[in-house]
Amino acid sequence: MGIATGKQAAKVRQVQVSEEEEGQRIDNFLARHLKGVPRSVIYRILRRGEVRVNSGRIQPRYKVRSGDTVRIPPVRVAASGQQKPPPGKWFPEIGNLVLFENARILVIDKPSGVAVHGGSGVSHGVIEAMRARSPEVPYLELVHRLDRDTSGCLIIAKRRSALRSLHAQLRAGTMHKRYLALLRGDWSGGVRSVSAPLKKNRLQGGERVVRVDPQGKPATTVFHPLENFGPASLVEVELETGRTHQIRVHAAHIGQPLAGDGKYGDHDFNRFMKTLGLGRLFLHAHMIEFRDTSLDELINVSAPLGDDLRQVLDHLEAHG
Repeated sequence: MGIATGKQAAKVRQVQVSEEEEGQRIDNFLARHLKGVPRSVIYRILRRGEVRVNSGRIQPRYKVRSGDTVRIPPVRVAASGQQKPPPGKWFPEIGNLVLFENARILVIDKPSGVAVHGGSGVSHGVIEAMRARSPEVPYLELVHRLDRDTSGCLIIAKRRSALRSLHAQLRAGTMHKRYLALLRGDWSGGVRSVSAPLKKNRLQGGERVVRVDPQGKPATTVFHPLENFGPASLVEVELETGRTHQIRVHAAHIGQPLAGDGKYGDHDFNRFMKTLGLGRLFLHAHMIEFRDTSLDELINVSAPLGDDLRQVLDHLEAHG
């Protein structure tokens, strides 16, 4: 039975998947066509089998194909002009976070503390906010992800063809990403490459953690020292693989965890850094380079270090 209320939710809709929409996961496809409907409702109608594709039931992980006919049941849809934007003080400023945009690709400076998408207890993230900001854009999908506490360059595709191209670059290792990180202690020894396999684990309470484990997936991180402050060192980090929490776990593995890292870091070091004004994880995706294959153009985008992190460096310099 549907959960219809209001005139806009009066009947079942049959929606045909366009070529640009091909490859989207069904929940993301529904979110685009059910603006204003909470994710919890979307997952509920999927679980109940109320959504059909080509008259058949599908799994929530199903990816739609061009030409598919999707049955969308009656649900509550916000009236035109009444759709509530995603909550959060950063949302009204999201237009100011755009670093680069053309007809196919968008790069934003993601704030720290904001998830890239809703789910797992988070109702809204960056992608939902961008879709609410630009309802006239038919296609917006994340190309990659950043941890919730990490700030900086995040790519969003505006065309399915752009998403495919950028994913191919990620797989081939031709997309380059660099981060700025503040680590515990004085760095010595110059550039250091850390290769240690990583494995995801879940603790008894359900929290996800990543550990160095011989049975894990290969992972390589390259640390380039930039400045030593004594109690902490600023480094530029280059990823040769893109595993979950890779920088944070590799930094802790070599005995120099990230400042402000409550999961893998050092409590005493974090407490000291807090006295210098650090209120978040010191990890910022400051540069990303990729190719827009439609123009055969190499694009390099940079996100400046936020004022909050710059002030921490100033305090470290004064402390030294």
